[in-house]
Amino acid sequence: MELAAGFTPTTRDDWRELAAAVLRRSGIEAGSPEEALSTPTYDGLTIAPLYDLDDLPGDPGLPGAPPYVRGARTVPRWDVRQRHAAPDPEAVLADLENGVTSLWLVVGDGAIPPEALAGVLKDVLLDLAPVVLEAGPRTREAAEALLALAAERGVAVSGNLGGSRAAGAELAVRCAAEFPGLRAVTVDATRWHDAGGGDADELGCSIARGVAELRELTEAGLSVEQALGQIEFRYAATDDQFATIAKLRAARRLWFRVAEVCGAPEHGGQRQHAVTSSAMMTVRDPYVNLLRTTVACFAAGVGGADAVTVQPFDAALGLPDGFSRRLARNTQALLLEEAHLARVLDPAGGSWYVERRTADLAERAWAWFQEIEAAGGADAAEELIAARVAATRERRAADVARRRFPITGVSEYPDLGERPVHRSGNGIATPRYAEEFEALRDLAESRPERPKVFLATIGPVAAHTARAAFAANLFQAGGFATETAGPGTDPEQIATAFAVSGARVACLCSSDRLYAEHAAPVAAALRRAGARRVWLAGQGVYDGVDGTVHAGCDALHVLRTTYDDLGVTR
Repeated sequence: MELAAGFTPTTRDDWRELAAAVLRRSGIEAGSPEEALSTPTYDGLTIAPLYDLDDLPGDPGLPGAPPYVRGARTVPRWDVRQRHAAPDPEAVLADLENGVTSLWLVVGDGAIPPEALAGVLKDVLLDLAPVVLEAGPRTREAAEALLALAAERGVAVSGNLGGSRAAGAELAVRCAAEFPGLRAVTVDATRWHDAGGGDADELGCSIARGVAELRELTEAGLSVEQALGQIEFRYAATDDQFATIAKLRAARRLWFRVAEVCGAPEHGGQRQHAVTSSAMMTVRDPYVNLLRTTVACFAAGVGGADAVTVQPFDAALGLPDGFSRRLARNTQALLLEEAHLARVLDPAGGSWYVERRTADLAERAWAWFQEIEAAGGADAAEELIAARVAATRERRAADVARRRFPITGVSEYPDLGERPVHRSGNGIATPRYAEEFEALRDLAESRPERPKVFLATIGPVAAHTARAAFAANLFQAGGFATETAGPGTDPEQIATAFAVSGARVACLCSSDRLYAEHAAPVAAALRRAGARRVWLAGQGVYDGVDGTVHAGCDALHVLRTTYDDLGVTR
């Protein structure tokens, strides 16, 4: 193959040779560079380090065409949807006046009472701003309140009433007959994501739930075409950019297949609402959430979501204030207006990596969907679903504990001097990845004085800097202050510095070469000075050392053990 401008073509074999040389120099032995550098996902897929034309799936569909684009739209812009869970008409109006194009209202106990909907929407032009309801057991009440308000004003209303099962079927029949711009059913897949499921778990469960809703709707008298038009899907968008893009593209492919099997492929465009993940949000260093949600929003837009909700950075702390809501909506405004992200349909389409990952994820999710169907469908298979989601959650929790699933500002690079952010009301109620580390930070700050770990650095700065920085990062993730000894190898001087620090736990930090000579005598000196436990940054067995901290170790276990050593009740 000849390339323009005289560039020399490079083959996969060329890359393999170069990668193998780097791995050998790094001391990594593997059967192949692909084997050494591949990454598994929680869905059982393998992410390769390199993709080329040979990795394209056999029949990926046409990039930039259904089912990979936003429904039947020819304009790729998505709907900017803001969530409101409090009866605050001023906040609602401020959003609509500053870039938000639809509203997502949480109705029910502890949120917006159904009887307060009219007040919340008093200044909203219902014929221009779609309204999506989330009301759970009060869906009928909320729907009636919205429809009554629209009738009182004599305007057509659009959006989604957020129903499911029998309530959804009843409302769908009415919408199909009386409100052509209004959907009645939401399949909320974020419930499985929030419970700890992987992408294939979320997709397979959502398709199974969608098929169950189709059965409800057709049994209520709607045609397959009408039923397909009544359903909207809600998915979580995470800061794993390519995973989110592939998930949304795969979801469209799966639902298109359902419509095809039902004999209505022309109605198989899945309506998607992407919401930035609640599980990935943090209470600690919450401003980092701005970065997480920006990446997630980007991925949702590229992945083809019809509507996107960016959760405010303080959503885990309580009810967002005006400042955080402004940042959330401006995240979308920037990506739409300044980054021009919505000017191209399916911009990831044709990427060897994205197409392969989309196809593999769709295949894995379809197999899971079929397993659910074989067990009797979404309702009958609840125990099966719960067990699978729990298994994924446990695998991820183990990775969080070992910091293989890093959480910036919490398990990695914590800021012990951060100024806390306070909000009124309740924040995100779903389990979050950062919770166990954050609980330890809370424990540290509940003490009269922050507990301390002494970093017993051995030898010159060059010998201990890397491991001292690693150990400091790990212990600070649990809320411990760290104090470092100066350069030197004298055990008694190091022990004296330890005693002066007031710490009761120490961690040796140096090179393997210096550990061989100095680890045991320094550990013995620290014991004489009152150390209750001596850790070592690195690996190996040395006299007087109780355990090691290293990349991949169970950081939560290390931190909890250290609290126990200090007699702090957890």
